[in-house]
Amino acid sequence: MRIPILKLHNYLLVSIQTEIDDNTAIQFQEDLLNKIHKSGSSGVVIDLTSVEIIDSYIAKVLGDVVTMSDLMGAKVVLTGIQPAVAMTLIDLGIHLRNVPTALDLEQGLIKLQQELGE
Repeated sequence: MRIPILKLHNYLLVSIQTEIDDNTAIQFQEDLLNKIHKSGSSGVVIDLTSVEIIDSYIAKVLGDVVTMSDLMGAKVVLTGIQPAVAMTLIDLGIHLRNVPTALDLEQGLIKLQQELGE
């Protein structure tokens, strides 16, 4: 299953609506990086509202996606992080210190615009 990646102006929007397995996570990573490269997007909002639990591998892939996107010039904002997901990320040592977060997609877009100075 592929995770849809939508383009809105110069941003990419991703709303993960289901629990993801390892293969889906890797496919998402490849799809997002390719979309950043092809579209020249300056920012990405990844909405995790529907993700209630995350395992160590998915957490690592998520951290890698943020780092790789940054290397490609796209700022990432994570939205809708559930308490269990936040606890898992910290327990695994994935702190995402410089990654802006917001409660929902709307606030995430506002935060992204602020981060990019737009």
